[in-house]
Amino acid sequence: MMSSKFIIEVTEADFQYEVLAYSNTKPVVVDFWAEWCQPCHMLSPILEKLANEANGTFRLAKVNADENPNLTMQFNVRGLPTVKAFNKGQVVAEFVGAQTEGKVREFLRKLAPSAADLALVKGHSLLKLHNWETAADSFQKALKTDPDDRAALLGLAKSLIAQGDSSKALAILREFPAGKELKAAENLLPLAQSMAGLMNTPASNAEDDLSAAFNRSIQLVGRGNLPAAADGLLDILRDDKNFRDGEAHMVMVGVLEMMDQDSGETRRYRGELGSVIF
Repeated sequence: MMSSKFIIEVTEADFQYEVLAYSNTKPVVVDFWAEWCQPCHMLSPILEKLANEANGTFRLAKVNADENPNLTMQFNVRGLPTVKAFNKGQVVAEFVGAQTEGKVREFLRKLAPSAADLALVKGHSLLKLHNWETAADSFQKALKTDPDDRAALLGLAKSLIAQGDSSKALAILREFPAGKELKAAENLLPLAQSMAGLMNTPASNAEDDLSAAFNRSIQLVGRGNLPAAADGLLDILRDDKNFRDGEAHMVMVGVLEMMDQDSGETRRYRGELGSVIF
């Protein structure tokens, strides 16, 4: 067992105090295991790693099932490994069998959000407030724990775009990992590409009024003024819905992806885009 103040061995003698009573203070995750159980030896290091990573948001208690048969009977342990989460003296969640680190992490996230989870939530809240720089700091904090966290990567890309940092945003979006956030990342990519292109082509070089208006809209995104950018793009699309072979349409989709998906303002802009395009 990994030595840590967040991980303890528990027996029938102290289970009442170390698990049930302690769970009134913070959640306790109990790992029922046995020396002969190979899946136990696969799961235990994952639990121990995540317990240390959580830095005390929950306690990991390990119970040797062979040495504590009364506990296995009392808590209806039918297979090993069995993991049961206790809160306020009651079992609130459980699973049986070896699991991947991702699945264990999700199990623990629901039970006791880690510092990284809290940073992720904070980042999303700051995005809604258009506090782009502080949001980026929060997402970067979450990524220190899990560099492949797709929600944090997506949030960071949004906050970078809204600060005009298209190069760093593109680095994230072009290598975005597969998962449910991938579609949103794909929606942001044309916006970041257009912003990067504008950096190499000054707005003063625009060939016509629509191009100048398009450049201004991109600049507004880079200043974090999403509503003004959306208004400008809609005006362009009303004049020419296929502007630059659909580039303005794709950029507008990216701007909508940047916005709060639950807001009435975003729904209104989506409706206006639909009426213009279709």
